[in-house]
Amino acid sequence: MSANLVKVFRNQTSYNRFWDGRNYLTAIITSVRNLTRSFLACSAITPNANQTLADIVNTERVVRILIAILYATKNHLRAEWGAEIIAGTAISVNTGSATRIPEYSELLPQGLTGLDDRGVGLPLQLTFFVEQYIKKSFDKGIFHGPQASQMQVQLYNLTDAYGRMETIRLTRIHQKQVLALFGCVLPFALVDDMSWWAVPIVVLVMFTLYGIDGIGMQLEDPFGYDRNDIKMDAIVEDIRSEITVLLEEWKRVSQSGGEMFMGKQGLQRSFRDGGMES
Repeated sequence: MSANLVKVFRNQTSYNRFWDGRNYLTAIITSVRNLTRSFLACSAITPNANQTLADIVNTERVVRILIAILYATKNHLRAEWGAEIIAGTAISVNTGSATRIPEYSELLPQGLTGLDDRGVGLPLQLTFFVEQYIKKSFDKGIFHGPQASQMQVQLYNLTDAYGRMETIRLTRIHQKQVLALFGCVLPFALVDDMSWWAVPIVVLVMFTLYGIDGIGMQLEDPFGYDRNDIKMDAIVEDIRSEITVLLEEWKRVSQSGGEMFMGKQGLQRSFRDGGMES
């Protein structure tokens, strides 16, 4: 009974880690979405008295860095290092081989020097660029105080969720010793009553318990490549596509003028509706 309770606790804890990991990933995505919306909606599309062309270029640069944070978080949790050292690649800590990641060559700041070998994760490094962008924009009057404060809160929430995901990745649940000890003691507890039947009963019980333990092992690290892990690749690619569309729309308006998401038909409809109301 005690072994069963231990296994139930272990599996429940593992499932909680899986669910928490998914929620923390959602928190990072939400922060990236909020920051992207604020940066694009509040930054001028064309140069004006407050913003130069360089400021507008920096806006696009920081939005791409936000996308890079998603990839960097995913690779960091999978112990794939070196993406910022060797452009467009990640080095697996398990195999030592480089995996091609072409997305990084478009997202990371030019000349970035990685500090993974000194214990600083790439996601944390990239948040400094976002923080600096917020500070510079505030100093120039592009963002007002409460607005910049809310952006910093979003960046804090992103960093906090990243740290909690890192805790899930690095903290293991050790219960194999308890299970092995139970397997050694169980035959002696059954042999007097079951005689030779104790052998198949012990095999069946231990097979079941180790199977339950295996389920817990699969769930406790939800950031890998297994089919029952969080689909981080698909999720990150979806968010990248979403933000890329927003960025392209923002750039389109910078060339043709008007409002974001308002094409010719939308502008005509808005004008017609406004005329009818007046």
